[in-house]
Amino acid sequence: MIGLISATAAGAAACDRLAAAWPDRTRAYDGPVGDAVRRAFAECEQLVCFLATGAVVRLIAPLLGDKVSDPGVVCVDEGGRFAVSLVGGHGGGANELAREVGELLGAAPVVTTATDAVGVPGLDILGLPVEGAVAAVSRALLDGEPVALHNESGWPLPPLPVAEQGAYGIRVTDRLVETSEREVVLRPPTLVVGVGASRGAPSDEVLELIESALREAGLSRRSVAALATVDAKAEEPGIVAAAERFGVPLVTWSAEELAAVEVPNPSDAPLAAVGTPSVAEAAALIGGGELLVPKRKSTREDGAPAMATCAVVRRPTRGRLAVVGLGPGARDLLTPRAKAELRRASVLVGLDQYVDQIRDLLRPGTRVLESGLGAEEERARTAVEEARKGQAVALIGSGDAGVYAMASPALAEASDDIDVIGVPGVTAALAAAAILGAPLGHDHVSISLSDLHTPWEVIERRVRAAAEADIVVTFYNPRSRGRDWQLPKALAILAEHREPTTPVGVVRNASRPDESARLTTLAALDPATVDMMTVVTVGNTATRDIAGRMVTPRGYRWQEGTR
Repeated sequence: MIGLISATAAGAAACDRLAAAWPDRTRAYDGPVGDAVRRAFAECEQLVCFLATGAVVRLIAPLLGDKVSDPGVVCVDEGGRFAVSLVGGHGGGANELAREVGELLGAAPVVTTATDAVGVPGLDILGLPVEGAVAAVSRALLDGEPVALHNESGWPLPPLPVAEQGAYGIRVTDRLVETSEREVVLRPPTLVVGVGASRGAPSDEVLELIESALREAGLSRRSVAALATVDAKAEEPGIVAAAERFGVPLVTWSAEELAAVEVPNPSDAPLAAVGTPSVAEAAALIGGGELLVPKRKSTREDGAPAMATCAVVRRPTRGRLAVVGLGPGARDLLTPRAKAELRRASVLVGLDQYVDQIRDLLRPGTRVLESGLGAEEERARTAVEEARKGQAVALIGSGDAGVYAMASPALAEASDDIDVIGVPGVTAALAAAAILGAPLGHDHVSISLSDLHTPWEVIERRVRAAAEADIVVTFYNPRSRGRDWQLPKALAILAEHREPTTPVGVVRNASRPDESARLTTLAALDPATVDMMTVVTVGNTATRDIAGRMVTPRGYRWQEGTR
């Protein structure tokens, strides 16, 4: 929860804007400012104070404990010009909160954390539990001292300025290791614990069994990604409580799925009870991996029969491929999620002109693999190959990565041995529609007129179907130097079913500095004025030109007087 504190009318108005935008994330604190800050500090994970930084420093100084447990605090000045990350930049999330508040209120985020200032990822915000000398190793990274990376698990990391050898070190491992005063250990979520339990098994017995199994195998509890069991035990209190104590999800499988997994220690007891010869080992192994701890039973002080079993598997590390849509070109139409994925990637793959758009957002050390037009399949293969090496890869495309872009060739190359994340973007059709008015207010379709990948016969059939169905059509790739007849042909097909006065919107370079847009009609449109950087939107029989804007009604009929 984010606590909101203000002392003036301007601050209260800004608080109201945040509360309206984030109704489920915020809570406003009233009353004397000092009391409000103290209550919010104790009750919330983050604070946004519309107060002077000096005042906030004095108010929170007696409350500060440590960077791990303190909430993140952001200060916004009276004029709403700056959102200052004051306390808890990394651990409390204040740096990111300052950016979010800044975007919402139009304020400039002020982040002074050293790693953020120079583009080096903070070791405590990599998404992995961290142990050891975080401050010392971070300082070494900032000072340019050699820091060695020992990635035992091969976990995909963002770019880090590391060396093969160095006086300082970063180790990525799920093993229990002793750290020196110059070493940081990152704990990747590589371990899955399969659990079986008799009805009514005490949570302490289940928990002690898992913890002792990990400890004796030399494995860190902080690398446990999930507990897994059979569907029939999905609500077994002892297992549920153990998952909650570890802070990980409880994954369940059907007895039939578990019975199909080969295990070293099958048993008749679970077969009779839940329909599978193995619960703990099978549940841990079902996704593949190395069995580090075979099935073991709990022990009870009173000598009674064990009520729980567990097994531990190390899952193979999977590379990460983010397919990122960059939007139509304007930086403010690039989504925050896309920006985060670009900064997370250690390898970027993309068309050279798209790489140039976002090169400044990449972290230092990001490896860039760029190529020219016409190499889509090659870029897709390259991105998948890099992900299979265990890298964190971003494959970029314009607009939305899944619309006439890189997602489909990438997914055609990818198998289930890597994680694929789709990051949506604003498409050219949507950007153009926003400029034109509301042409896509009812059913609509996008059709590419390029016959490089699709035979013209197929394209023509789709255009004719849209014409007969009276659907608004947006044409991508409408005309190039070598393809100058397809757009006139498509327009002629639409003209068989629509009036010559049907509104047509023509937008070139939507959202870019040289953007141009005009509203014409189906009869008046000159195809010679259209090129590959243009999006052409043809209305349906209900679309109207209203005050110079192209509007397609949501309903099937216009109200009286709007014709």
